[in-house]
Amino acid sequence: NTAMAAQMTDAHRRFLQVLMSHGIMEGSEARKLHRRCCEIHKVYYAHDKLDDFIRTINSHLQPLFMQIRKGMSEGDGRVHYALVNLAETEITKMASDYTENELELFRKAMDLIILSENGFASSTDILNLTDQLKTKKMKKKEAEQVLKVFVEDKWLSERNGEYTLHTRCIIEMEQYILSNYQDVARKCNICHSLAIQSQVCESCGIAMHLPCVRKYFRAQTEPRCPQCNDFWSSDIP
Repeated sequence: NTAMAAQMTDAHRRFLQVLMSHGIMEGSEARKLHRRCCEIHKVYYAHDKLDDFIRTINSHLQPLFMQIRKGMSEGDGRVHYALVNLAETEITKMASDYTENELELFRKAMDLIILSENGFASSTDILNLTDQLKTKKMKKKEAEQVLKVFVEDKWLSERNGEYTLHTRCIIEMEQYILSNYQDVARKCNICHSLAIQSQVCESCGIAMHLPCVRKYFRAQTEPRCPQCNDFWSSDIP
C-alpha cells in the first residue's frame, strides 16, 4: 500500500460498530448510516462516496483480517454490505458458536441447497438427515430449533418451509463454497459472483441469478442464452 491509508475518523468507527452489530446491512440502510455517521461527527459527506468511505475502513481492518464486502441478495438483487472475517475459514468461525452436530447439520443442509436445482432445500429433506449425523444423533424437534437459530444468525433464510443460504452466508462463504464444491458451485454469467438460487441453461449449463435473469432478458425480444445463444427454456421471473 504505497499511499498512506486515509485516516479513520469517528464517523468511520461508528459506521463499523453499527455494521458489526448487524453483521449485514442492505445498501439503502448502509447509505443512510453513512450519512448519519458523517453528520453526527461533522465529517465531510458526499452521497456517492460510500464505497470510498468503506475502502478507508477496510484499509484499517486489514491487519485484523476483517473486511467489509459488498454482495447481492439473490432474491431481489439488492446490494448488501457484510463484515467478513478473513482469518478463519467461515466453518471454523461457526465452530465457536455451534456444537459439532449442529455444524454437521448445517454442512448437510448446505450440501442439499448447493446440489439442488434451484438453490433451495425443504425442511423435510433437511430434517430427514438427522438420522445420518455421524457426530451425535439429533431428534427432529431439536433439529427444527437448530434451523431456527441458523435463520436468526443469518446463515440460512427460510420461506414457506424452504431453506436457502442467507445473503450474509453467501458473501462470507463464497470462497469456501467455490473451493469445496468445485464441480457444482457456479458463478453467475452476468455478475460473476456465486449463484445459489439460479436458473441454468439446458444447453450449455451456465447459471444466472434470478435478478440477473430478469435484468438481462428485459431488453431482449426473445430470451436466448448469453453464452450459447440457445433459447432460454426457464420461465423468466
